[in-house]
Amino acid sequence: MAEPAVAEPIATLAEQTTFAEKTFSAEQATSAERTTSAERTSSAGETISTEVSFRGERSGTAPLTWGQRAIWHAIRRTAPNDHYFNIGRVLPLADRGRPATVAATLDALARLVERHEALRTRLVPAAADGGPSQWLADTGSLPVTIAPATGLPEAAAEAEALLDRLSTTRFDYPAEWPLRAALVTVGDRVTHAVLVLCHLAADGHAAEVLVRDLRLLVRRGSAGRPPATTPLDLARGQHAEAGRRRGAAALAHWEAGFRAAPPTMFPEPCAEPRSPRFWTGRIVSPALARAVAAVAAAHRVSGSTVLLTASAALVAAGEGHRTAAVMPIVGNRAAEALRDLVSTLSQDGLFVLDLAAAERNTEDGDGEEEGTGAARFTDLLPAAHRAALRAYRAAVYDPVEWDALGERLRAEYGREVHPYCCFNDMRLVERPVPEGPRPTPRELTEARRRTAFGFPATQDRVACRYCLHITEEGDALAVSLTADTAYLPPEAIRAHLYAMEELIVTSAAGSPPPIPDLRALLESAAGDRS
Repeated sequence: MAEPAVAEPIATLAEQTTFAEKTFSAEQATSAERTTSAERTSSAGETISTEVSFRGERSGTAPLTWGQRAIWHAIRRTAPNDHYFNIGRVLPLADRGRPATVAATLDALARLVERHEALRTRLVPAAADGGPSQWLADTGSLPVTIAPATGLPEAAAEAEALLDRLSTTRFDYPAEWPLRAALVTVGDRVTHAVLVLCHLAADGHAAEVLVRDLRLLVRRGSAGRPPATTPLDLARGQHAEAGRRRGAAALAHWEAGFRAAPPTMFPEPCAEPRSPRFWTGRIVSPALARAVAAVAAAHRVSGSTVLLTASAALVAAGEGHRTAAVMPIVGNRAAEALRDLVSTLSQDGLFVLDLAAAERNTEDGDGEEEGTGAARFTDLLPAAHRAALRAYRAAVYDPVEWDALGERLRAEYGREVHPYCCFNDMRLVERPVPEGPRPTPRELTEARRRTAFGFPATQDRVACRYCLHITEEGDALAVSLTADTAYLPPEAIRAHLYAMEELIVTSAAGSPPPIPDLRALLESAAGDRS
């Protein structure tokens, strides 16, 4: 879920940059000592392979943190397509500030690995008597690719090509460092740094921390104080008595939620699966961005809560449920000591929303249409806000114990108990609500003319049936839905995304749809855009 940002914004590549004449200072000479003899020189256009050595303050072993256990579980279920979980970032370095030399940038990469223990930690495969663990190395060397380009436009294209190439191969978890790095150069200056991270070492928030720190190390030579804790310390705390008590309390929330909701949100296949089986639909909507902000401000909830509630309500309506269960990805960084920690802290939460309760409350005179029984979408938001907070608080637990809970409920119910419905707000921070009056219906209608939709990707295997991702693209919200086409065919994916836009935009315009009408909204939303 969206959390306060800690990363310095990444500026876009400048149109033009004037490079200084090549120099080799005493500082750069010292930095160059980190580069091993594997470095080769080349003419422009030939990729160079090099390595940088690093030396940390300690080594050690520990169990996996709960966040690592959670992503390792997902990786194993998704393999061999687990490159899906790789996290890539491009850091432009020709945009502002002093020019970045190759030697200085390699030195900054080495210090980045020394600063963040997760980057020099590898997976230790499971022993016969237990699960996998992690091993922190104090010394080693990191491979780095250097790709020359002839100019800034070519450098930007080369950076994106490197990002794609380094991201599309799964990590060798026991043998490979969890960071792949590349530099793009024009002449003797670095224009871009490319980082691809193993999800066992970092989540999306941690990736932004690394981008910020690398920029500071390149530009200023220092990134300030190191993080207040480390993955090894966190793992040891979670597996201690106090950590286990907290995990048990969180799992009590999960059990209560599982018992209140249907066993799964998508109980039966409805179509022959496509090949590849999983399709991703994506809608980019300026109107949705404005509407989410307006509804959130009017009802004093976050934009994430508005989107989560819309997702849950539409899934429930489409499948005929009166209670919705959705698993939001929770950042778990509320504690100050965890804000700058590079690790994978995100875990699933359980958000349970009783749609029938909103209708009962409206019948009792508490809704927007008092006494009419016509509960509307926005009547769900107060309870959804409380349910979301409960989900966030109960998103730190041992996945091994979570699996045990699932097995116990499976034995009791005679079937698997799992929502198979996920929500991931990948924005690091929500933008402030724009000042001034709410957008008018006419303004929202005009904005909707800029809505774009497409199917940008397909995959053979994903460990879910409905995965909704929220990002930003300029002044628009980008909402992607990856779904199992046996349960949500492509036309249903399209309908869910357009229905979400319709639901929230009409609510912002002052006409929130009645909850009983949401199924009809799903049936009509895609057809209106044919």
